[in-house]
Amino acid sequence: MDSNRTYGPVPTDEPSKIRWGLILLSLTLSLLAVLTTAMNCLVITAIIVTRKLHHPANYLICSLAMTDLLVAILVMPFSIVYILKDTWVMGQVMCNVWLSVDIICCTCSILHLAAIAVDRYRSITNAVEYSRKRTSLRAAVMIIVVWLLSVVVSLPPLLWRHYKTKTENECIIKHEHIAFTIYSTFGAFYIPLILILILYYKIYQAAKTLYHRRGTNCLNNSEMNGHMLPKCSDREPTTPDTLSPPEKSVSEPSTECERVRIAVKSTESQSRRDRSVRRHRISSTREKKAATTLGLILGAFVICWLPFFIHEVIVNICTSCNPSAEMSNFLTWLGYINSLINPLIYTIFNEDFKRAFQKLIKCKSYL
Repeated sequence: MDSNRTYGPVPTDEPSKIRWGLILLSLTLSLLAVLTTAMNCLVITAIIVTRKLHHPANYLICSLAMTDLLVAILVMPFSIVYILKDTWVMGQVMCNVWLSVDIICCTCSILHLAAIAVDRYRSITNAVEYSRKRTSLRAAVMIIVVWLLSVVVSLPPLLWRHYKTKTENECIIKHEHIAFTIYSTFGAFYIPLILILILYYKIYQAAKTLYHRRGTNCLNNSEMNGHMLPKCSDREPTTPDTLSPPEKSVSEPSTECERVRIAVKSTESQSRRDRSVRRHRISSTREKKAATTLGLILGAFVICWLPFFIHEVIVNICTSCNPSAEMSNFLTWLGYINSLINPLIYTIFNEDFKRAFQKLIKCKSYL
């Protein structure tokens, strides 16, 4: 056995670093895939087994979790193998299947976010009328429409790639015509992004107006109660000369009762003012909470997907631009991470979901 081949100090350093780097990368990506699978399975199971969560709005969240679960189990594992091998080794048939599932599921996840925004906007701006229309059938129709739109948006680029690409060792989509780039990127991201931004801005404004209106009504009622107090004292005689001494003596207990009543009303008025101030503080807290929630939803969506779609536009339009494979992989997985974040930010602020998660983790009965 050649000892130099086994113990040579210099030649083995670089391959060793590369090997450990690939191991660390594979473990990190695998962990993200497992976490994405676990979180979305938790959301789906909670909605299925918890009767309190059987609501049309939660059916959209359940469908979103199903879509993100497909990304975790059908898209991420193939991507991990592709990144580690640095070449596509599963043939063009599997490449076409993987790309189809990847594009359709990621587009469907984004369109689900837009559908949830539409549902929330209508529920807060037209609550009474929309509550009657917000049925399970309507939620099912919205889910079907989202999936159909996803297929319509994703299918043309996939068909164009199928007829134009013959490379065996890579599995990517690159369009030579700007029309396909605009069609796919705007349909899958930019139009839903604009819609989501507009709707959540209107939702925030509507919620802010609602909270302020409730606080103002409470304060106005307390002020009215405060001004009504002098009216109680008006019942006391203002001209003592008109009353005879016996009448005065008889009316003294009544006057004492009036004073007690005024004191009681004064105390009630103060307590009402205190309650109105507390309500105003609660409304302000709720407004801040709503702003935080919307900020997290929009921030996560934009941070995860905007860099990827900017990269897609640049790569497909600029012929001289050749970004590194590491950059492309990083931006792709940044988009995949949105499927991990969605089940967190769409349920973490809901107390019913929190209790359902706790029961699931503790394996409590749902009967």
